[in-house]
Amino acid sequence: MSDADLLFRPDLLAKYGANGPRYTSYPTALQFRDDFDPADYRRAAADPGASETDLSLYFHIPFCDTVCFYCGCNKVITKNRGRAKPYLAQMIREVELQAALFDTKRPVSQLHWGGGTPTFLSLDEMSALMAATREYFALQPDDTGEYSIEIDPREATAQTIAHLRSLGFNRLSLGVQDFDPVVQKAVNRIQPLELTVDVMNAARANGFESISVDLIYGLPHQNVKTFSRTLETMLLLAPDRISVFGYAHMPHLFKMQRQMDEATLPTPAERMALLRLVIEQLTEAGYVYIGMDHFALPTDELARAQAQRTLHRNFQGYSTRADCDLIGFGASAIGKVGDVYAQNAKDLIGYGAAIGAGKLATAKGVRLTADDRLRRDIITELMCNLELRYDEFEAAYGVRFPAAFTPELERLREFERDGLVARSADRLEVLPAGRMLVRNIAMVFDRYLGAQQPERFSRTI
Repeated sequence: MSDADLLFRPDLLAKYGANGPRYTSYPTALQFRDDFDPADYRRAAADPGASETDLSLYFHIPFCDTVCFYCGCNKVITKNRGRAKPYLAQMIREVELQAALFDTKRPVSQLHWGGGTPTFLSLDEMSALMAATREYFALQPDDTGEYSIEIDPREATAQTIAHLRSLGFNRLSLGVQDFDPVVQKAVNRIQPLELTVDVMNAARANGFESISVDLIYGLPHQNVKTFSRTLETMLLLAPDRISVFGYAHMPHLFKMQRQMDEATLPTPAERMALLRLVIEQLTEAGYVYIGMDHFALPTDELARAQAQRTLHRNFQGYSTRADCDLIGFGASAIGKVGDVYAQNAKDLIGYGAAIGAGKLATAKGVRLTADDRLRRDIITELMCNLELRYDEFEAAYGVRFPAAFTPELERLREFERDGLVARSADRLEVLPAGRMLVRNIAMVFDRYLGAQQPERFSRTI
């Protein structure tokens, strides 16, 4: 039986399909409170025990030159490049304000620029932001850190890539979605293949350690024949990681999605066929299915981290750097420091006003309870390392796992009968057929889920 046959069980995917969180955090952002006290964030940042933890920095650059109709990110669509200048000044000021809260001798082992389109910034603006970051934080030299940036190939040249490498970036994430011109027109993202090839070639020529590419299935006009060509082309380009996201059509939340003709979206049966195609072609080509939407070559650090049970998950998705305190910079950015999540104001006006007044831009957040921390670790282990070893939780939290989670383990009996999980006296293991439904398995341990609005989440499949 092939890897695809083990992973892809259409009967079970149909049975368990539901709306649910992606668990880039637990509790999810829906639990963040508007009356959150920023003093909790400052307390967590100043905790003496935190000095043993590395830092991870995330910078949100919200600007895009054009809108992609499928996108649900927090973004600002503008062709006015001058809008980046005041925002950049605010981010640099926020770097200074945040640095005052932390022991900045702590090494920064992870850094990520996301968006929006980070390469909306000019080369000089990129240099200024990185220089300010190095001034206030201890970025690691000699590629010991994991420093990544999201790239739109329509916004980057070989010169851009070389400049990013000189600034210290060593990993790239490229948006592609689909190479088919009919699909590209329907989603308002015209991106000839040559642009993607040029960026990938430049990244390899400049010594980037990892190249990740994003694709989406379920977009208008996609079918098995055309998307197979996209996958075949991508496999020839051989990125280190491929993420293939299922498009979430939620026009009630993201109004630009209304620009697409719903009649041209694949039917549920067609989406299932596209998903099977993805599993078959990528696993047959040697990519390891990490979980959810992510595939990686066996030599990539994501695959190695999962094999070594050190894979982690945060607001940027899967990560090889566990236990970092994450500081978020920019509008809508989220930080995780100790037992606190804090999110900046989402709009540029609110963000800029707070920074201009010399204050943190925190708009909402949550301080985790002891139960939150325990369940966060359970969900992380399931999502990342595909098993729970009860003795590890008993040692860390002083609980007898089967006794503390009897209702949850009972709810997993049906998952066990369907071959999604295996239970024993000392552990819970996610089986191959359960990897695609790992969100559903994790949802069993989410105590907030019943009170949350399911329409705020995407489908698990």
